[in-house]
Amino acid sequence: MKLDVLAFGAHPDDIELSCSGTLMKCVNSGKKIGIVDLTKGELGTRGTVESRDLEAEKASRILNLSVRENLNLGDGFFNYSQENLLKVITSIRKYKPEIVLCNAIKDRHPDHGRGSHLVSDACFYSGLMKIETSVANLSQQFWRPKAVYHYIQDRFIEPDFLVDISDVIDAKMDSIMAFSTQFYDPNSTEPQTPISSMQFLNTIKERSNIFGRTIGVEYAEGFTTERYIGVKDIFDLF
Repeated sequence: MKLDVLAFGAHPDDIELSCSGTLMKCVNSGKKIGIVDLTKGELGTRGTVESRDLEAEKASRILNLSVRENLNLGDGFFNYSQENLLKVITSIRKYKPEIVLCNAIKDRHPDHGRGSHLVSDACFYSGLMKIETSVANLSQQFWRPKAVYHYIQDRFIEPDFLVDISDVIDAKMDSIMAFSTQFYDPNSTEPQTPISSMQFLNTIKERSNIFGRTIGVEYAEGFTTERYIGVKDIFDLF
């Protein structure tokens, strides 16, 4: 299946929190979108691997994804290695995305920056024909995405560009709340965590509002780039 955009996240819910609005905008414009989670999020204080899998399925339906898969690299312990690079390269070649979205270049959770580095380098190596990968004993063709963009997560990073998500902000919040074990639930008996309060959810929406105000819209998501962005016409910018 050829995809237009493939988003990678170190954990299930990374993408929903950070760039789900952008993905929904792409879907609404007719693009095919997929998600690859690097881990099962098994070290999370709340919920289980099984509940997280079900929540990811629910979020995928809200986002209207074409595909979602999990590489199960090991929450907290995956490393930058040839083995893991090849797993990510295999996913890139499998879906042949034009654009790849991945974790923030640095963040509070060590997995985020490490996942960012792993996926970014895999996008380059995926374009080298002498690196061999296969699926079901069939050799894959080399493929390099046209662009890699990093979404912004817990720590504030100055964005290089912003995407207006005003018309999908409610659906974005719905996709986040699909992970019901992780976020605010007044009836939950599980331990409180830094992301389980109503204040955390408010912060997610407030940051989108702050980003939005800087470009004259209500809500936006921010990204950083690895290269300069070019446009054919200055009127493509607003």
